[in-house]
Amino acid sequence: MGEIANFVAYIYAPAVLVTPLGALSIIVSACLAHFLLNERIQKMGIVGCVSCIVGSVVIVIHAPQEHTPSSVQDIWTLATQPAFLVYVVATLSAVLALVLHFEPHYGQTNILVYLGICSLMGSLTVVSIKAIGIAIKLTLDGMSQIAYPQTWFFLTVAVICVITQLIYLNKALDTFNATLVSPVYYVMFTTLTIIASVIMFKDWSGQNAGSIASEICGFITVLSGTIILHVTREQEPPP
Repeated sequence: MGEIANFVAYIYAPAVLVTPLGALSIIVSACLAHFLLNERIQKMGIVGCVSCIVGSVVIVIHAPQEHTPSSVQDIWTLATQPAFLVYVVATLSAVLALVLHFEPHYGQTNILVYLGICSLMGSLTVVSIKAIGIAIKLTLDGMSQIAYPQTWFFLTVAVICVITQLIYLNKALDTFNATLVSPVYYVMFTTLTIIASVIMFKDWSGQNAGSIASEICGFITVLSGTIILHVTREQEPPP
């Protein structure tokens, strides 16, 4: 149900609003790990949770309005603009480097390898899912987008990216502590997703500098909360 809610949210709201609110899932994960896995939350960890909530509220207050494209062809135009193509090429190049070089050597010791792959592919997942969601919404409104090849291209990209994310997220969870994986993944995934969305959908276009600065401050507050949760996590006892 949570993933369905996320999907619907991306249709009606910009990614710079929806994605940072994933901080709430970090709080839930930390609480579940505390009660079910006996991974204690330290006192400063509670401060981290509060920071996540405060930052999320600030982001919601200053979030930009959603500008829905009128067709999947309009979305394709956004996806093929030079700035976003540069981002896609850089992202795929980084993923290939992580998979082919860094994973064999550092995958078992450095959490950034697995989560880097997840986050980079995740940013492409979000923009693809948003495109698919808009296409579905337009189709339900009587403007069918099914015949456009771009719709199926975005669907294919989303499926490939989601599968890749799940594979490497599971590897990260199998290798590292869950209380470490959740906040680090959130920080990386959210940052890259916001960058991708701002480049492709121009989420900040039309906003004044004050609103953008407030959103950034809210996001930094959320990131600070996740870092506090990470730093104050309970260390695993030696085997």
